[in-house]
Amino acid sequence: MKLSIQNLTKTYANGVKAIDNLSLEIGTGMFGLLGPNGAGKSSLMRTIATLQRPDTGSLTFGDIDILNDQTELRKCLGYLPQSFGVYPKMSAEYLLHYLATLKGVKSKTDRKKLVDETLNITNLFDVRKKDVSGYSGGMKQRFGIAQLLLNNPKLIIVDEPTAGLDPAERSRFLNVIREIGTKSTVIFSTHIVDDVKELCTDMAILNGGQILKHAIPQDCLKEFDGKVWSGTIDPEKLEATESTHNVLSSHYNQDNQLNIRVYSQTEPVGNFNRAVPDLEDVYFYTLKEDEAVLA
Repeated sequence: MKLSIQNLTKTYANGVKAIDNLSLEIGTGMFGLLGPNGAGKSSLMRTIATLQRPDTGSLTFGDIDILNDQTELRKCLGYLPQSFGVYPKMSAEYLLHYLATLKGVKSKTDRKKLVDETLNITNLFDVRKKDVSGYSGGMKQRFGIAQLLLNNPKLIIVDEPTAGLDPAERSRFLNVIREIGTKSTVIFSTHIVDDVKELCTDMAILNGGQILKHAIPQDCLKEFDGKVWSGTIDPEKLEATESTHNVLSSHYNQDNQLNIRVYSQTEPVGNFNRAVPDLEDVYFYTLKEDEAVLA
């Protein structure tokens, strides 16, 4: 099923336009929504999840008119917000049974089968008797996936799910998302480029409430092939280099020198070598181009 977003706009009472005439189509599979903090990602996710209404525009998922039939959308929606609370002193198993009951699974046998399946998928079965409030950050996020799977959702929204997770927890969480992402439409909203690179077959870059780029990640990399260069400079020369080169990113090496990556159609002046482009290059270039337009 396809999610279609047409001319969506949302302005809050304080005057901030979080979504600006946005149009986008998302099909089955893992879709990465990339953007910096404050880009409008959470506002868009909340609107799709029927938690707020837009000022203008339309939203459809398959044959469901989301804005006019929120209940029908919620039947097939799984949503993991950026942060969520859990009841204290409740085990994962008990809480999932409770949530499954709220979602209309009346048969105790059916609930047990469903809860056991979601616990196994999220690698939480061995800790199912422990209180969720005592889980680590990564375990809580995997519990979040377990609860959204209880209604066999066709549309899944996860908002900044790996922020704050340590590398091991992040890896376990991404493995769970990867497993469920083949059968549903999954929108993975994040500012972490590596998450999109590892998971997604389609992506968009969002900033200022607008889609700056919508493309297949591998196509983006082909587009940048031969146009990204790397070199090392003294830190005090960064500002001067930025005035003459399109510097995409920089980081210190062990010698306290700056390794920089530069976008250029031709070999740039200086001691640069052609680099293999990565998705971060695409992300930073797109954001810089947007800043240049707004300047």
